[in-house]
Amino acid sequence: MSETKNTKSQIRLPIIIAIAISAGIWIGATFAEPKGNQNDLRAALYRLQEIMTYVDRDYVDSVNSGELIEYGITKMLEHLDPHTSYIPARDASIAQSQLDGEFDGIGVEFGIIRDTIYVVAPLTGGPSEALGIQSGDQIIRVDGELMAGVGVTNRDVFEKLRGPKGSVVVVDMKRKNQKELIEFKITRDKIPQYSINASYMVDDEIGYIKVTRFAATTYDEFKESIADLKSKGMKKLVIDLQGNPGGYMGAAIYMADELLGQKAIIVSQEGKVEQYNQVVSAFRPGMFEDGSVIILVNEGSASASEILAGAIQDNDRGLIVGRRSFGKGLVQMPIDLADGAELRLTIARYYTPSGRSIQKPYGTDYEAYENDFMNRFEHGELFSSDSIKFNDSLKYETVKGRTVYGGGGIMPDYFVPWDTTMSSAYVNRLFNSDTPREYILDFVNNNKAKFENMTVDQYYADYVVTDAMLEDLIEYGKKNKVEFDAKDFNKSKAYLKTLIKAHLARQVYDDSAFYKVVNDINEVYQQAIKLFGEAEKIDSATDLRKAAEEEEE
Repeated sequence: MSETKNTKSQIRLPIIIAIAISAGIWIGATFAEPKGNQNDLRAALYRLQEIMTYVDRDYVDSVNSGELIEYGITKMLEHLDPHTSYIPARDASIAQSQLDGEFDGIGVEFGIIRDTIYVVAPLTGGPSEALGIQSGDQIIRVDGELMAGVGVTNRDVFEKLRGPKGSVVVVDMKRKNQKELIEFKITRDKIPQYSINASYMVDDEIGYIKVTRFAATTYDEFKESIADLKSKGMKKLVIDLQGNPGGYMGAAIYMADELLGQKAIIVSQEGKVEQYNQVVSAFRPGMFEDGSVIILVNEGSASASEILAGAIQDNDRGLIVGRRSFGKGLVQMPIDLADGAELRLTIARYYTPSGRSIQKPYGTDYEAYENDFMNRFEHGELFSSDSIKFNDSLKYETVKGRTVYGGGGIMPDYFVPWDTTMSSAYVNRLFNSDTPREYILDFVNNNKAKFENMTVDQYYADYVVTDAMLEDLIEYGKKNKVEFDAKDFNKSKAYLKTLIKAHLARQVYDDSAFYKVVNDINEVYQQAIKLFGEAEKIDSATDLRKAAEEEEE
């Protein structure tokens, strides 16, 4: 009879649980817990020290104590809520730079295609642009270390190319049609990151602003965009928050203040610790308090996006268009740890002006929580608002008496079903590969002269993606092992042409050009620009439902 042996994971589990419990108590102790709990903390810390001493001294295999503790912390935090998180020191600086609005580096947007780092574009005003680095250049070596064909990752690139302002990095690049590598000595500098990726006039009256996240610079970018659009005659505004995962709460609050009248409540929050409780109201004259406003949201709009959308909806300031937002109503506080790691700890729940929490339910099954999109898809919510059921106990009223619900995201005033008729599995496979990026880089490098004297407006109105271009794209796809599907291709041909035109626009011009083109196939956007009459009704105290009833009579 054979003896059943414990696996390594089974042996480690009690250790991990002990680490998780004691780490949790340690975190709680930093918030002035009562003395009884402090005694529990001492006992827990002693237990952790005791276990780790035995593991380090007597365990059959050598172990990395630091990795064990990190794993234990991560597992412990998963039992709190889905948004409390631990970011190891090696990742903390990259995570923070995404919110800071700038980072120190060489100033390139890059992509990894078939194990080779390509410069997608030098960033405007950065040191790489100043040195003449071009789209399509391949990064072969960094400070003498080979970076091509060695399984390089995004993190590897960040670690090699980012660094303190003023430091120098030597990058050897391969340029198309040149046999020898080109050596660039690049002095790193502050590189701005933009969170407002597009701002343009849709027509003579409607302005459009795309906000991709809420970072340290978002509010300043928003004010600049508003001022620019108003100078061009804007009287109506679309703010696109589709797919915006959130970020700094303050940025959303300040933006709402530019749209709402003084003393209008924007958001409130409540936590266990009194210092985290607050009610925030608009307190100064805004840049756009009078014109009509429409906010675009979908299942990817979360957190700060929902704060802004909720403030506009509950104050009856404008129209929310799209699909139900993600449903994140928890506030995290970043805490810098001694070793450079970061704890993002949930310290409060926030509430929209009507008093509703939009946090969707969560338990300990975080995989199900994160897969909420698939649940919505399978239940038909993305295609019909009738499948969305709200709890009457979570019913609230806006300032002017319209009914809104808490308990799971912002439900738009005007629902727009997800349009899947244009896309196909083949197009999805193409765009999940390196194919479009590789094709567009080559196309732009080979056809620069076509675009030299063409304005964005001319490109939008006149440029046509030809059948021959799509045939070339198909061949690039085959090189990337994307098998051609004639039926899917024919179904999605017009859609694919628009996608390629949009990505070309981004490469040749900027993100605003990309969104101007791609919004032609964005069903939420297309509906929204037709609904300013409804937005005006809300803003002038006319209930949408009442108006609909009168029309039916």
